[in-house]
Amino acid sequence: MKKRLTLTLNQELSKNILKSKADVLVVGVNEGRTLNSSAKEIDSATNGSIKELMKRGEFEAKVGQTAYIATNEGTKADRIFLIGVGKSNTALNNEDMDKISSSVTSVLTSKKSAVGLVALPAMKYDSKDHSDSSLLQKLGTSLESKSYTYDAKLNKKNKSINYLKKVSIFIDSKEALAKLKKGLKTGQVVGQGMNVAKELANLPGNVCTPSYLATSSRSAANKYKKLSCRVFGEKEMKKMGMDCLLSVGNGSAQESKLISMNYQGGKKGDKPYAIVGKGITFDTGGISLKPPATMDEMKFDMCGAASVIGTMQVIAELNLPINLIGVVASAENMPGSKATKPGDVVRTMSGKTVEILNTDAEGRLVLADALTYVERFNPRSVVDIATLTGAVIMALGYSTSGLMSNNENLAKELLEAGEKASDRAWQLPIWDSYQKDLDSNFADIANIGGRAGTITAACFLSRFAEKYPWAHLDVAGTASLKGAAKGGSGRPVPLLSQYLIDKS
Repeated sequence: MKKRLTLTLNQELSKNILKSKADVLVVGVNEGRTLNSSAKEIDSATNGSIKELMKRGEFEAKVGQTAYIATNEGTKADRIFLIGVGKSNTALNNEDMDKISSSVTSVLTSKKSAVGLVALPAMKYDSKDHSDSSLLQKLGTSLESKSYTYDAKLNKKNKSINYLKKVSIFIDSKEALAKLKKGLKTGQVVGQGMNVAKELANLPGNVCTPSYLATSSRSAANKYKKLSCRVFGEKEMKKMGMDCLLSVGNGSAQESKLISMNYQGGKKGDKPYAIVGKGITFDTGGISLKPPATMDEMKFDMCGAASVIGTMQVIAELNLPINLIGVVASAENMPGSKATKPGDVVRTMSGKTVEILNTDAEGRLVLADALTYVERFNPRSVVDIATLTGAVIMALGYSTSGLMSNNENLAKELLEAGEKASDRAWQLPIWDSYQKDLDSNFADIANIGGRAGTITAACFLSRFAEKYPWAHLDVAGTASLKGAAKGGSGRPVPLLSQYLIDKS
């Protein structure tokens, strides 16, 4: 994975804060009249500028609030920004930590700054799960993720430039230095994994094909001793009985692929965890053709696969002591003379037959065979990730992923991981009352049914995940951004990474 920033923890910075050279110095300030040591030193050097801002009511130091000091007198920093961290005796919650890390990242990346310094005071937290090291983890993720720029297919004059190259951080903490450094490194590695997912998502569909995902996965595996990769082509999948997956790519000239990545960081023989990603590298809808408006965004229909490839590299980079399987089911969904038609019936690897009523409900078809494939690894748990339904956006909008599961403990662990990583999901039911919507007169199961589209899609997948604890993440609203910021978001790499970190 490409590291775009040099992030270091410098606990000596507080002693040299006025003498340290930087393009930007960011100082955490507590709410109230009493300044912490770093803020007091800067205030004194700049002739009381911080107290003056607070006196005029221009800066109250509320959590996440920012202010610019219009002088750098007495310091070696070109510019000085203040970040509010709230009252010194008030415990910070998860949202407060997000605000602080977001504000620090924003001021460091908003200007053409190459070198940044960050000085944060002692802080209190509202639970044992929150600490200085977890704040540093959030900050590492935020800084590395925000340093991403897409330039793969842009001419030189149109390329965005990431000016920020180096950030040194001081935090007044009683935690062990090793734990603080681990938190910062973990966060940065998660940010790198997000950037892997973003880059794959942002590439155009004529570049990022199923074969390209296979090549990228092999390249990633070659970088890590404990990570291996195997790619199955259409002939091999045919022999395994994956007619359901293969049906999706029938109309395309691009060969469908099943990619299986294997990380062996735990003991030999230990059951692995598994993550499975939908990798539709472009989705026209097939014969059930989508309307043309925003169809270009269907290159993002492989974001589930991108998150799997990114997360596998996060786990390998962190050298976690677990075993993990990452599977990508990839195809291109195109109309054509050989394309699957509405009403066609195909057989899955499990032996169940599926009546395809809508060829635009194709993600669940490739995942069905992938979920059967992972049975051979006897997994502890399986999480599939897919941009599966537009209905999840109607239900949860663009900030929250949909979560459905056949195991309440697994669902709880994923929800908690999402909270920690600020990559939230919300659980929806998959009660038996919804299963009847998938009844078919001509096959064992239909691929669509009922008004609760997100839930019935998960019900469909649950038919192929009966032999292990399983959860489904519908990331149709969260895996990519809209409007002027259009592009891959890197989600849910933070959620998946945190879940696996917690399990290790």
